[in-house]
Amino acid sequence: MNALAWLIPAALFLGFLGLVAFLWSLNSGQYEDLDGAAWRAINDDEDGPD
Repeated sequence: MNALAWLIPAALFLGFLGLVAFLWSLNSGQYEDLDGAAWRAINDDEDGPD
């Protein structure tokens, strides 16, 4: 029972921290260009190394 007194607040704190990080990433524009990275990954460069 004593372990739950530590684990429940720790889990709530980590969940809140994850939510804050997710909201920060939304506000900073991390999800603005979802297609750009995918196209850059499969883009076939003509000037690539030989």
